[in-house]
Amino acid sequence: MLRPPPADLAELEQRAAALADCLLGELQSKLAAKPQGPMVQRKGKVGQLIERALGASAGSLSIPDFPALGVELKTLPVDTQGRPMESTFVCTLSLADADMLEWRDSPVRAKLAHVLWVPIVVAEAPRVGRPFFWKPTAEQQDVLRADFEEIVGMVAIGKVEDLTAHIGRWLQARPKAAHSGVRTRAYGGDDEPLSILPRGFYLRARFTRELLRDRETLVGD
Repeated sequence: MLRPPPADLAELEQRAAALADCLLGELQSKLAAKPQGPMVQRKGKVGQLIERALGASAGSLSIPDFPALGVELKTLPVDTQGRPMESTFVCTLSLADADMLEWRDSPVRAKLAHVLWVPIVVAEAPRVGRPFFWKPTAEQQDVLRADFEEIVGMVAIGKVEDLTAHIGRWLQARPKAAHSGVRTRAYGGDDEPLSILPRGFYLRARFTRELLRDRETLVGD
């Protein structure tokens, strides 16, 4: 049975706090979820498990996971020392209409406006860390917006094939596909159509590392 969405932010906070230190295996059994294979090796399934536990309702839509509250849920695999182990997917990057994308109404801005971070401690017995809420400060938004505009700008002028994961201080664009055979449309420098791997926006691990350390004073490099 799916858990209904939380009625308000206070209820979401209570649900999130109740997850702290829960073993994933026990949580899986409690919710009668049946993903196959070790939980920590199935990142998407872990995210779905936490979504189910908290009552997230957006599914795969490009809107925050708790639409009525404007809160996005992000699970964050960390090692036993609390260090992020990988970058964090934010949302897909629409390559074909990048010239029309603007920060103020972008899915990236909407999803990062208010985030509930749920660390997942990867250990012999994987468990949930201590969830926390985060809203970017004005200065943090400036850095994220600059990264977004640099990435989208390159795609808009036909330099999508020059776009690498090295571009952007906190936000980066990386291939996002189930396998190398997946293709999407983009345009080159002379507006010639290209068939390339889809891309997604990701937050760098160094960003989440500093966020865990001090989410109020985190600023650009």
